[in-house]
Amino acid sequence: MDSKQYLADWAARYRRDLVGNIMPFWMEHGLDRVNGGVYTCLDRDGTLMDTTKSVWFQGRFGFVAAYAYNNVEKNPDWLATSKSCIDFIERHCFDTDGHMFFTVTAEGGPVQKRRYVFSECFAIIAMAEYALASGDRSYADKALALFRRTRTMLTTPGFLPPKTTQGGFSHSITMMFFNVVVVLKKVIDAPDLDEQLSTSLSLIEKYLLKHEYKTILESVDEEGRLMDTIAGRVINPGHCIETAWFLMEAAPPMADPEHVRRLGIQILDWDFEWGWDKEFGGIINFRDCRGFPPQDYSQDMKFWWPQCETIIASLYAYKLTADERYLEMHRQVSEWAYTHFPDDTYGEWYGYLHRDGTVAQPAKGNIFKGPFHVPRMMIKSMLLCNEILNKQ
Repeated sequence: MDSKQYLADWAARYRRDLVGNIMPFWMEHGLDRVNGGVYTCLDRDGTLMDTTKSVWFQGRFGFVAAYAYNNVEKNPDWLATSKSCIDFIERHCFDTDGHMFFTVTAEGGPVQKRRYVFSECFAIIAMAEYALASGDRSYADKALALFRRTRTMLTTPGFLPPKTTQGGFSHSITMMFFNVVVVLKKVIDAPDLDEQLSTSLSLIEKYLLKHEYKTILESVDEEGRLMDTIAGRVINPGHCIETAWFLMEAAPPMADPEHVRRLGIQILDWDFEWGWDKEFGGIINFRDCRGFPPQDYSQDMKFWWPQCETIIASLYAYKLTADERYLEMHRQVSEWAYTHFPDDTYGEWYGYLHRDGTVAQPAKGNIFKGPFHVPRMMIKSMLLCNEILNKQ
């Protein structure tokens, strides 16, 4: 493989796909030009199926539009879109207790509120990235204030109802905070940001990481022990691989950056082995750490986002190690993803495939799928390809 040509070709393709396909699809079909913000419940051709708005995606697209503006081209429509999503968040998406909603109506009326703080996390990265794009410092201050409020919610007993009576630690919010802090630190610095990186790393290493199973578990008990139940044995390879590149990205300001990088690469190695479907290709949804059948009905499906995270993680690992096997990993997952997910007729990517790669349902978005993982992958991967090329 001619690595330079390979990386140059992919960098060009990522940019071309983002600018010519993914962003135009959501700008045309998703933007709510009446109420502000973005719709995500779109059919295959972009037809709006449901005006319920995902609060996650007000933050997610707010981030992506600003991230594209900062790293791809200074498109004023993207900057305005980021601002529209953030304005909608500030006007409509916070309840009176400061905790954000999960879904709202087109106009911003509350629909559903959940125990999680992912709405907050995505709002934080949107405000931080917009601060960098616009030069408006006030959004960096807002992002830091929301980060601190979110940590308080998580540490105040009883504020967020526990998921189960067993308590314990969750992988998802632990991994999310790595990304939140990295984005925040681009525009503002504070001691509690570095403290959060150390705390999250400690939770991963001391509680959630299991060397005996060569993976990160999605949840453990309060002592970090395996809960030997169907729910307690869940491995989510996509989450683990996303954590892998979050660690690689977060490493530079940490106390022992080389250790953190090596940990990220180790997790990628382990969970690519768990996730890669050797029969049909692609990253599978769920595994059981003891080899039992997973309970989730979608356990053997191929969702869009784990493929995206593996594309990023493999490029990060190649950048840090120059080990050709990570370029081969990138080739494997990229060829599979680009063969099965893009819709050549109407644009964007399908989200949900059967195990063999056939389309399970053709909608381009819903409350959980929208303009985030695919465009973030394209932007981040384009940057990584170019960084590697510039080093060679």
